[in-house]
Amino acid sequence: MTNKEVAAILDEIGTLQELNGENPFKSRAFHNASRVIGAAPKDLKELIAADELKEMKGIGSGIAEKIVELVESGKLPYYEKLKSSVPPGLLEMLRIPGLGPKRVKILYEKLGIKTIEQLRKAASEHRLGSIEGFGEKTEENILGGIEQVRSHADKHLYSKAREAVDAILKVLAGQKGVIRCEIAGSLRRRKEVIGDIDILASASRAQTAKIMESYAKHPDVEKIIAKGETKSSVILKSGINCDLRIIGDEEYPFALLYFTGSKEHNIEIRGLAKHFGWSLNEYAFSKLEDAKRVKRIPRCKTEEDIYKALNLSYIPPELRENMGEIDAARAGKIPVLIEETDLRGTFHCHSTYSDGANSIEEMARAAKALGWEYLGIADHSKIAAYAGGLTEERVKLQHKEIERLNGTLSRFRIFKGTEVDILADGTLDWSDRVLASFDFVVASVHSKFKMTESEATKRIIRAIRNKHVTMLGHSTGRLLLEREGYPVNMIDVIHAAADNGTIIEINAHPLRLDLDWRLYKYAKEKGVKISINPDAHNIGGLTDVRYGVGIARKGWLEKKDVINTRGADEVSKFLNH
Repeated sequence: MTNKEVAAILDEIGTLQELNGENPFKSRAFHNASRVIGAAPKDLKELIAADELKEMKGIGSGIAEKIVELVESGKLPYYEKLKSSVPPGLLEMLRIPGLGPKRVKILYEKLGIKTIEQLRKAASEHRLGSIEGFGEKTEENILGGIEQVRSHADKHLYSKAREAVDAILKVLAGQKGVIRCEIAGSLRRRKEVIGDIDILASASRAQTAKIMESYAKHPDVEKIIAKGETKSSVILKSGINCDLRIIGDEEYPFALLYFTGSKEHNIEIRGLAKHFGWSLNEYAFSKLEDAKRVKRIPRCKTEEDIYKALNLSYIPPELRENMGEIDAARAGKIPVLIEETDLRGTFHCHSTYSDGANSIEEMARAAKALGWEYLGIADHSKIAAYAGGLTEERVKLQHKEIERLNGTLSRFRIFKGTEVDILADGTLDWSDRVLASFDFVVASVHSKFKMTESEATKRIIRAIRNKHVTMLGHSTGRLLLEREGYPVNMIDVIHAAADNGTIIEINAHPLRLDLDWRLYKYAKEKGVKISINPDAHNIGGLTDVRYGVGIARKGWLEKKDVINTRGADEVSKFLNH
């Protein structure tokens, strides 16, 4: 079991204990242990082999024994027993915004509510009002939350789907008879939210049955829905539907193009083919029956060949959304999209000074191990007490520590930053004097989400106009599949950022991926610089930048558009200009 999987189980144990009404200190210990394991700098197998697990702060002997059991056997009877003691619907109810374990426990004990449907019925009939603390407004919010959960029932985060499919692709690629294999669909186009997973493989006909059998028996497969010679559908343990199609290698490029989509992009491509007297489908180019003039049909071994045949530059999968990519490809103006390897550092990362799980030194050394030249630490400002917001005294202590580390870390630099709260009136949580002490300032909204669009827009623009603000953090505050962003006119915000030289971040946290990719092309056209920031709260979170790179690519961004593709010295000059 991976560190991430173990951390998730420990966290769920803490939640199950809360639902069972166990000692809060006990459940808190498991939640804390989950955070510690999620932030561990080493693989759990290494920690166990070196007998270092018990030495980790927050890991007691009892929890350590359970971790060892999970890692070595992949099972934990204590967890299974605990899970069976709680109606499964209670855990599902926790997905509803605003419902934590305590409230779910009360609903179960007072009204016997075990499922989301029972909760919906009770709230609709205004029966929750009989419980102290559950009024009419609560019922209204719960019903809205249930509707939101249901609308997202068959949707999954890109990060979750990507992690789920990678292990399967690795096995498939090594199968005898497999020639080529790749993901398709919205996952290949790097949409932030996807429905299901499509995998395409080309293989020799003689091996198809064995490949399908291996796919169906993969350890990550929970249930087989359908199994055939050329297509099989399964449900993965992650809960995502996954389809595998196997075809001949001659058909592979056409099928990959077709099943990657988008539908709108494919319609445009098929329309272009007709101008040459061809029909284009998932198998090949063929002659149109009623075509009067037919250009010779070329042989295509790759997607690049198909686009070339249509007199187009190759269009990367991320851009295939029918948002101007066809015209750009016809004119030879498809941008050279940014790559993850272009990043030389990042900003907006948290440490133990606020709500991070790792020290500044641990974060810096992890960033250096990734091959980066710098890291921007941006802990919360004082008003964010819930997230360990810093006082002015702690800011001074942090700056001294960063200066000390910068004197000891070879060929690596830590930039002093802050994530300052944008207050309701658009002023900032730090005074100009304190803001001036930072190398960079990320300004973010963390409260008062229910403003009107006009109020929220004015609030953010006022913050952007502060001369100390370097970049705007998670612009709309959305949490994918959990919370809609607050209403804000992002076109006006982009204009303000352009006028004031303010960077807009791509918040690469898998739950955020904010700003929406559809707006980065416009921001680029207006000259706004972008920073790909992971909003990392532990060392593992640093690699979330890869999700931000996907959003940057969907937003037509090139290396030159992203500030953290620059080296440490150039970034330092940019921040001080």
